[in-house]
Amino acid sequence: MHVDVVERRLHGAHGSTWYQRNIPDRSRPGALPLVVLHGGPGMAHDYLRRLVDLAGDGREVIVYDQVGCGRSSHHPDAPAEHWTVDLFVDELEELVQHWGIADGFHLLGQSWGGMLAPEYVLAHPGRATSLVLMDSPASMPGWAAGTRRLLAELPAGVRDAIERHESAETFEDPEYVAAVDAFYRRHLCRLDPWPQDVLDSFAQLEKDPTVYTSMIGPSEFTITGTLAQWSVAERVQDLRLPTLVGYGEHDEATDSWRPFAERIPGAVVHEFAGASHTPHLECPEEFDRVVADFLRTHDRPAR
Repeated sequence: MHVDVVERRLHGAHGSTWYQRNIPDRSRPGALPLVVLHGGPGMAHDYLRRLVDLAGDGREVIVYDQVGCGRSSHHPDAPAEHWTVDLFVDELEELVQHWGIADGFHLLGQSWGGMLAPEYVLAHPGRATSLVLMDSPASMPGWAAGTRRLLAELPAGVRDAIERHESAETFEDPEYVAAVDAFYRRHLCRLDPWPQDVLDSFAQLEKDPTVYTSMIGPSEFTITGTLAQWSVAERVQDLRLPTLVGYGEHDEATDSWRPFAERIPGAVVHEFAGASHTPHLECPEEFDRVVADFLRTHDRPAR
């Protein structure tokens, strides 16, 4: 199946957003578009690039870089309070209207993207037809508690290095960088070597960490940004649409996804055995099968 790739920009209220529409030449009757929300926040979509393969199921797949990162406009001088959940909800609504899909689409969010996705659905009910929440916490305090548990399980030398440099705020120290890398290779991506798509996203994040440091803080382990007390756990029972919740066995999200699974009516849960925070890369065939089957179930009936 041939897929046409169309790249454009939308100049919106909060900046210029780059997006890519992947349109199969033979659309399957009833197949709804899939919109993909990347993580970070502030980590460009590159590490999710292979999700456009889902267009092979006869549906359009749309990816974009949220404003402040990647190919979209950057705003390094914006104050931390500029970067809010509402900003990214508004950006997505502008895009949905621009794409002309407000009458129905699937919404997949990974990590931070899976935090943004339910916020969007709650703010704009009736737009998305289904939700796929991958490797995502329902609250940042829940994420932080899980991270502390994972730190406690690290080898003593790695754990001590992270804790010592976090306390001293010496985040550029090579010992700290090496210790965080060891954590990531357990709980973010267990492939060796890392795929180029992951390296590309990290390189862009390192080049401009404004959004990440404003919303998260200096690191995964010191959450001081605008998302520090964020939670949607108390509101997810109002999500009245089919939802798939996925996570890796060794995911750095630990079990912070549980409120999604337990409180969203009818939510379906899938664990990717052996994977960590990037099951779409670590077990791609299983990921594609699980997600494609779920989306097909909730497409419109073919006419």
